[in-house]
Amino acid sequence: MGKDGESIPDEEWERFLREAETGTGSAPKEPSARARMVTQRLREQTAPPAPWRSYQAPPRRRGGGRAWYVVGLLLAVALLVVALGPGRVAGWFGAGDGGDEGTPLAAETQRPDGPPPTGPASLRPTLDQPFRGSPAARWADGSAGITLPEARATGWMSKNEVAKALKKSRDFLAASSLDPAVLRGERPREAIAMLNPHQKDVQDYVATAFRAPSRENDPLLLFSRFEKSKVRLVGDVVKTRGRITFGEGERGALEVTTDVTYVYPVTPAAGGSDEVVRTIVRREVVMSWDDPEKVYIDPGTFSLVSYKVDSTNGGCDTFTGYLTPAFGAERAASPPGDGAVVDPYDRSTSMDARMREAGDAGCGTATRS
Repeated sequence: MGKDGESIPDEEWERFLREAETGTGSAPKEPSARARMVTQRLREQTAPPAPWRSYQAPPRRRGGGRAWYVVGLLLAVALLVVALGPGRVAGWFGAGDGGDEGTPLAAETQRPDGPPPTGPASLRPTLDQPFRGSPAARWADGSAGITLPEARATGWMSKNEVAKALKKSRDFLAASSLDPAVLRGERPREAIAMLNPHQKDVQDYVATAFRAPSRENDPLLLFSRFEKSKVRLVGDVVKTRGRITFGEGERGALEVTTDVTYVYPVTPAAGGSDEVVRTIVRREVVMSWDDPEKVYIDPGTFSLVSYKVDSTNGGCDTFTGYLTPAFGAERAASPPGDGAVVDPYDRSTSMDARMREAGDAGCGTATRS
């Protein structure tokens, strides 16, 4: 039937079907996640939390005597700075007066040049200070740590429409990786509702991932969840750092790329334990806000282009649908991973490079948590 209730002529209907099948003309297209499954391994810090230095990356090789001269000069400068302002030095490591105090970092607007500095190995997280000893102590809380760029007209969208789409993109990240109910293991209904219902491969993935999680259909690719009978979040703050970028995608779509690291402090769900560990998840999600005149899509939803994940102390080759951090004896008894050694706080490397580094070598080892 036409818009006014009249029948569409047979020749018009046949032309529409031909165009839809061949991808020509003005027929909307069914979207597809072009790179949904990128080779990845969920990284796990398998080492116990005490001897951090045992799990640092190998030191850089140095040249001859001049290298030692530079080290000596730097040491002298460091001692002078400590003598003049010890409190300031403590703030660099988020230590403050023994805890998480320190100057908050400015928002991330571009990829950093290197990893954040390493703090004293003696600073362990506690129930009162779950980010103690971590670079995340200076990160922002929740979605405040996800930087939005300035909007501009792109593709089929005006500047105001782009601004709204960027905000909704961040809303999806909050609904999928920060929502307290989802973190407790509930189904991420709000986030799922933002996925284009006409994108069949993604809808199939989501349905299968929550019914029968597996390596290929793992809900952790998009969502952060803990099994509440085993794991409890410490406090109500998740630290984040990351940014959102955008450009014009296929068929004039607004393509939004999100690259965010989430730090979750957790403790055993069973009462009586004061042990705190951190699970660190970095996700890159690429979204396509499509032109409804060119792609089948419902208002307020987006199509997924790709999604990748890399995690520390969240389980390795344990496809239960939940992040599974190790505690106590299990953590102490875990052997070192046979994969790459990485710093989970290092955002100077792109996710593509991180995935290539991970490859299929097995479970990696993190230098810190």
